[in-house]
Amino acid sequence: MGGKYLKLNDIGAYRISFHLSNEVWEIVKTWDYLARDTVGKQWVRAVDSCSANIAEGFGRYTKKDKIKFYRYTFASMLESKDWALKARERKLITEAQYTDVMGELDKLPKEINSLIKYTNEKLKF
Repeated sequence: MGGKYLKLNDIGAYRISFHLSNEVWEIVKTWDYLARDTVGKQWVRAVDSCSANIAEGFGRYTKKDKIKFYRYTFASMLESKDWALKARERKLITEAQYTDVMGELDKLPKEINSLIKYTNEKLKF
């Protein structure tokens, strides 16, 4: 990195999940009350949790603490996939929206693993 400090927005997993959280928000806010109150709230929270966990981990001091929060992102990503599937099955989203969201979620495991590897290699404690 040549003396450059890593910033939150330099992290691929953060950028992907942050963008996706706003995409899901735009989808859900158009739904009727029942859909928003049930599937919508849960889906938005799960997707929001992905970028929020990365941000919280980034702000932690020790390597162990950072990685713990990065790993939480895996669970939030799986929960997000579950809600996306429910939204598709209940005809709340189009097949194209489902494919787009799942494509972005499918990028996260590799990105998170890279972040964990980077954290393990670059941090001393």
